[in-house]
Amino acid sequence: MLTDNVYQEERIPTQFERFWRSYKTNSLAMFGLWCLILIVLITIAAPLITPHDPQAQSGELLLPPSWNPAGTVEYFLGTDDLGRDILSRLIVGSQPTFGAAVIITVIAAAIGCVIGTLAGMTKGLVSSTLNHLLDTVMSIPSLLLAIIFVAFLGFGEFNVLLAICIALIPRFVRSVYLAVHNEVEKDYIMAARLDGANNFYLLWNSILPNVLVVFATEFTLAFSIAILDITALGFLGLGAQAPSAEWGAILGDSVELIYLAPWTVTLPGLAIMFTVVVVNLVGEGVRQALNAGVE
Repeated sequence: MLTDNVYQEERIPTQFERFWRSYKTNSLAMFGLWCLILIVLITIAAPLITPHDPQAQSGELLLPPSWNPAGTVEYFLGTDDLGRDILSRLIVGSQPTFGAAVIITVIAAAIGCVIGTLAGMTKGLVSSTLNHLLDTVMSIPSLLLAIIFVAFLGFGEFNVLLAICIALIPRFVRSVYLAVHNEVEKDYIMAARLDGANNFYLLWNSILPNVLVVFATEFTLAFSIAILDITALGFLGLGAQAPSAEWGAILGDSVELIYLAPWTVTLPGLAIMFTVVVVNLVGEGVRQALNAGVE
């Protein structure tokens, strides 16, 4: 077989190369990845690509989308009851919704994984107490937990993001704790200990690569929960306040127009649904690709 390798022996692909080869074979996962990249680019460049000022009130009230005979191309997705361009508001709203969800999920994952890893490496009373405490916290839905924190911290967008971040941390602690704790009990870890390997070496080279699947699954789930919780609290009026373009706040402001102007409600709802589906497609593809070498 012809090869561009000057050596005769076959080159062993790296772990990332094996992961990417497996991921590329999943058509749905690749579709989700391209859509996710598009959403990220829109979120980053949101202020630069909006066709209109998202807060500007034109004289065109409740103008339907452009595919409606009464609509115009200038306002491609129509306008709301104040004459604001819905497309511009959805683009700008990706920052306080999708962008904020990314930030709080990464923070919660970093804190939760550190605590969960350290707890998983320990045994005895501390480990048992943390296990039962996390079981209790995980029995409370994250949205309800976020509402409880908001009640203590007060209303406002920052307080809502802080509350959701705090509510997500126990999920990562619990998942990583169980994964690391189960991995520590396996025979190959005991054999490595007998060979003189210390805890840091075992954690970095043996345990963490084997719990990546758990982390990827939990991160995807937490990311979806963060988006839904941000929009739910915005819809309830506990998060972003008017005239914010956050998707949940747009839904809350337009819910009474669902029969008069249904596009003002369905379009933000479709944006939320599409984003959550894309995140889950990518997360499922990552999980399957990481598992490909094991299954």
